[in-house]
Amino acid sequence: MSFVTGHRHVAVLAGATAVVLGLAACSSTGGRPDSSASGIGAGTADTPRATVAMITHEAPGDSFWDLVRKGAETAAAKDNIDLRYSSDPEAPNQANLVQSAIDSKVDGIALTLAKPEALAPTMATAVSDGIPVVAFNAGLDDWKDMGASGFFGQDDEIAGEAAGDRLNADGATKALCVIHEQGNVGLESRCAGVVKTFNGSTEILNVNGRDMPTVESTITAKLQEDPSIDHVLTLGAPYAMTAVTSVAAADSNAKVVTFDTNAELVDTIRSGDVQWAVDQQPFLEGYLAIDSLWLYLNNGNVIGGGMPTLTGPAFVDSTNIDSVAEYVRNGTR
Repeated sequence: MSFVTGHRHVAVLAGATAVVLGLAACSSTGGRPDSSASGIGAGTADTPRATVAMITHEAPGDSFWDLVRKGAETAAAKDNIDLRYSSDPEAPNQANLVQSAIDSKVDGIALTLAKPEALAPTMATAVSDGIPVVAFNAGLDDWKDMGASGFFGQDDEIAGEAAGDRLNADGATKALCVIHEQGNVGLESRCAGVVKTFNGSTEILNVNGRDMPTVESTITAKLQEDPSIDHVLTLGAPYAMTAVTSVAAADSNAKVVTFDTNAELVDTIRSGDVQWAVDQQPFLEGYLAIDSLWLYLNNGNVIGGGMPTLTGPAFVDSTNIDSVAEYVRNGTR
């Protein structure tokens, strides 16, 4: 599966992985293999026990975050880290979770920056207190200025541009880009990227992603109102499944495409109900965020050299779905 990249520099993921594997396998640097470990061949480090907080903007019911969390838990199990995961889709509440992590004197923080302005003050407090912070998933344009030492995720605008190019190749003429969390900079960047490269017209539809029946009825109503829409682009796998239902309810000929994957999406891509998905590898985002903090705490390493480490985008479609289906079923893709 090939990656789509833009003009921004990309930290070499293979090199970072080699460092991680080298530290984990060599006891002289503080790690040792453990055949009893679960996950994807992880060992258990004998480095000092550390506590790391992972704080995201997860909304209840979004399976994307199950993959992020599993990646983080896999790295934490290998790295002898006490992982404290918490989340809130409301930015002020997420900021409060960051402050709670600071007050509990964690050794590191991994943080999503979907709404950077709301998180800037508490993140500044963490940095000034000497707590290493890495950003992942959201906040590509803000993480460095806010004091994070690294970023792990995709460039959402470039991913959107790639989706726009794919829509052109598919012969689309009008796309509906469905944003399920208004104000999320990453989601807005995806639709902005589509608008930038798609030769047809793009309409942006904001929905309340925490109320799936409303998402379904809103998409259905839009398709009934505008039969010229020939592609519905959702920004998360659960919303793609809902869009499939909306297309049927509206008696529309629109095709459904999406960002991100989950286990249920495998069968819908195979059946053709969903044409393709843009994959940013959320398991990898969670894994690298935690593993990078372990490397920093125990060896002073900073992955990326001041550049983001990109985990996507790549396309999953009928031509390669079988090659990733096993990992999707395992909850690691």
